[in-house]
Amino acid sequence: MRATLAIALFCAGLMLSAATAWAHHSFAAEFDATKPISLTGTLTRMEWVNPHGWLYIDVKEPDGKVTNWAVEAGAPNALLRRGLRKADFPIGTEVVVTGYRAKSGGPTASGQNVSFKDGRNFFLGAADAPNAPEK
Repeated sequence: MRATLAIALFCAGLMLSAATAWAHHSFAAEFDATKPISLTGTLTRMEWVNPHGWLYIDVKEPDGKVTNWAVEAGAPNALLRRGLRKADFPIGTEVVVTGYRAKSGGPTASGQNVSFKDGRNFFLGAADAPNAPEK
């Protein structure tokens, strides 16, 4: 009976750890390094969450239509080490984000750099993104 319980708990632990591993992905799994993009827009939301932070920006297309883009950033801890704080991203701030389009073709990108009107420029991306600075 104890052996069965131990095996069941072990299997449950493996399944839970697999779900966590599946939730985190590499850059190459979702984004296309051959499709760079530059987005200029207004910040509508910032999610300071693990394993990746997210910026949401409204980008006005040439036809006047506004598209809300989801831009994946590095982990909050990595952003903090680079000098970024959640307070650096007030809603309504104009930003320019460079990065790479999602393979899905939707309005999602992996952020590389974020620039602010006041001249501040930060590396925004994940450590495994193209052109990531060395640690």
